[in-house]
Amino acid sequence: MTDDRAQQAEDELTVRYEVTGRVAVVTLNRPEARNALSSGLRRMLPRAMARAEADDAVDVVVLTGAGPAFCAGLDLKELGAPGSKLGSSVAKPETSPVGGPWAPMTKPIIGAVNGAAITGGFEVALNCDFIVASDRARFADTHARVGVMPGWGLTVLLAEAVGVRRARELSYSGNFLTAHDALAWGLVNHVVDHDELVPFCLRLAQDIAGNDPHGVRRMKVTYDAVTAVSPGEGWQVEARMGREWAAERMDLTQLEQRRQAIVDRGRSQL
Repeated sequence: MTDDRAQQAEDELTVRYEVTGRVAVVTLNRPEARNALSSGLRRMLPRAMARAEADDAVDVVVLTGAGPAFCAGLDLKELGAPGSKLGSSVAKPETSPVGGPWAPMTKPIIGAVNGAAITGGFEVALNCDFIVASDRARFADTHARVGVMPGWGLTVLLAEAVGVRRARELSYSGNFLTAHDALAWGLVNHVVDHDELVPFCLRLAQDIAGNDPHGVRRMKVTYDAVTAVSPGEGWQVEARMGREWAAERMDLTQLEQRRQAIVDRGRSQL
């Protein structure tokens, strides 16, 4: 096997892709390196997410990490190697018009943060639609400590999640945030026992997958569009997206059936 083919085979192992019950579980799989963002992992992660986006058997994605960490950020060992180009730029994923760890998606992504999510790894988590944390999870933005700058939207997404003043504190200090503090700050939606993290996320993903898939995807696209503009513009974006949905997708014949199903489900959750 040539060096290039051996490297390709090694890269393909850095991200696992599994589908169960209309949910794709994408796992960062470099546990020996705390799932640090090597050039290989950075190539394979957007490909795995694009695979989920294109997979008709998938409605929701759960993104997690293997081993004790979620993602430790850039692979500093590779970054410091002679001739390394890992830190020269934050490459845009294929077909993506903006920077980010993967191209824009219409399917919801649940971040199942199983351990430390640091710097670039923190950005990966923030690019999920929402985060569920293990009680062992920790979060830190150490860009300023390392001497690199964010390129996957951290200064936008972190401020959106916890407010700009708390975001500034985290970025300026480089201090770690525990899972329970992250919950109190609004960074994560839930904190669960470590062993229950993926099962909990799979159940939540099934709740999402049980809805009209086109409706869920339209909601995601609408949220993405609204949060990309000012609050005043957001009202206009939401109204426009709603009108387009009503004209293109709303099925009045199914509304009563769906309404009753919602009532029944609500009673079961009380």
